Amino acid sequence: MNKHATLVLMLAAVLFINYADRGLLSIAAPLMQSELHLTDPQLGMLFSAFFWTYTCVQIPVGWIAERHGAHRVLAGGLIVWALATMLVGVASGFLTLIVLRMLLGIGESTGFPCVAKLLAASVPVDELGVANGVVGSAYSFGPAFGTLLGGLLMVRFGWRSAFVVFGAVSLLWLWPWLRVVDRGRGGGPRRAVDVAPMGLVLRCRAMWGTTLGLFCANYVFFFMMSWLPVYLVRERGFSVSQMASLTSASYVVMALCALVGGVGVDRYIRRGGSPNRGYKGTMAVVHVGAVLCMLAMAFAPRPVALASIFIYQALNGASAAALYAIPEILGGTRATGRWVGIQNSGGSMAGVVAPWLTGVIIDMTGHFTLAFVLAAAMSFVGLIGWLGMVPRLEALDWEARAQARLARAAA
Repeated sequence: MNKHATLVLMLAAVLFINYADRGLLSIAAPLMQSELHLTDPQLGMLFSAFFWTYTCVQIPVGWIAERHGAHRVLAGGLIVWALATMLVGVASGFLTLIVLRMLLGIGESTGFPCVAKLLAASVPVDELGVANGVVGSAYSFGPAFGTLLGGLLMVRFGWRSAFVVFGAVSLLWLWPWLRVVDRGRGGGPRRAVDVAPMGLVLRCRAMWGTTLGLFCANYVFFFMMSWLPVYLVRERGFSVSQMASLTSASYVVMALCALVGGVGVDRYIRRGGSPNRGYKGTMAVVHVGAVLCMLAMAFAPRPVALASIFIYQALNGASAAALYAIPEILGGTRATGRWVGIQNSGGSMAGVVAPWLTGVIIDMTGHFTLAFVLAAAMSFVGLIGWLGMVPRLEALDWEARAQARLARAAA
């Protein structure tokens, strides 16, 4: 990966910032809820509002990135989400917060389609594991960093300070990005003939398989990301500072395992293993393990529940390389941008549903038990997408698919 190291590290940095900024709300939630008198359903709506726009915008973002340059789109998105983050620090009402969370979703929707497009265009298949592992490790460290530093800022200066500081610092990424990225790295505009038609991508069963798999994986992830701090404080009796330390440590574990998982898959492939077994096998282990962890957090004693949090984060980290290497391999340079745009749009619907539905469940039952059981069920369903709908991992022949479609139309 040496040849592409600078690009990969810059992409890792932007997703690190992406996740550090978006996760601040979950850390601030106990303090905001008290100061602004928010109910549990309102808090759930704030968690979900980000995904209302994040979900809808990713499909056009994937198209724009392939047509007009992923590097430009990514830079513009960062500016939008950094400003939205800063403004949360001066917001005082529920409706204002909803609007700013939606604006944050618009900005951050540029992240994964643009990153996947740039990686697919620049990194060979046998190096995608490490590249995606580095990127996955970075965006896993984002919540860890955001939780720890954000928690410290909130304890010392109040919750508003963290949003202003994080948003302002995010803008610093633009300076090195403008220096290291040029159109020759694969992020520039592509001629229409080089891009697979949207109709072909939408008719691809594998694309819907990765979308279903990502939706189920994301349901668990966003449920945990949004409500884990509240669960630790309310259900398990930890203080805000203890919660911040535990949550941050769990994300560090996830980040380290993302890097280890990516390196492991690449080594497996280089020693003669198939990408199909390496990546799909990883997803099978991760989803089954997540089922067990969710059930343990729902029913087990406190020590076992805490251990399960860290085990889940380790498994989730190990899946980071596979989540995007799979569509990058199948879609190739001609379709990865819009494939990941569609996949992330569908997968991010979990971010709309999981935080809000969890708030409703907690408000109705007074506990997290049913929410964890539902998360376990969603993780199990994800196996259908990754194993039942995704074919053997190899680059799809979009030209042959286009000709077959024309032949069927003429018949």
